[in-house]
Amino acid sequence: QVQLVESGGDLVQPGGSLRLSCVVSGSIFSIYVMGWYRQAPGKQREVVATITTVGGTNYADSVKGRFTISRDNAKKTVYLQMNSLRPEDTAVYYCNQALGALSFWGQGTQVTVSS
Repeated sequence: QVQLVESGGDLVQPGGSLRLSCVVSGSIFSIYVMGWYRQAPGKQREVVATITTVGGTNYADSVKGRFTISRDNAKKTVYLQMNSLRPEDTAVYYCNQALGALSFWGQGTQVTVSS
């Protein structure tokens, strides 16, 4: 059974930083593309960043230069370092693991950016 467990969400002031983690179990982590998505209240879920099996990364325009995705295959963990956070970054952040038609999701972690 594949499980993805996110952690690291919190309340932070504008301009602050957070690091999200997602630990995966029950799958061969290294063969999957990993991604972070987010969903704000009243909005559709959107992709934030993805990282391929060989470390290639892609980012949403809204987070380029502020967020960094990385992975540690030995620890079966994907990270999202978020700097210079803005109120519009407030959302539930979800970890995703994908390979072709296979897609698995975590339960999400809340990030709130507010003064």
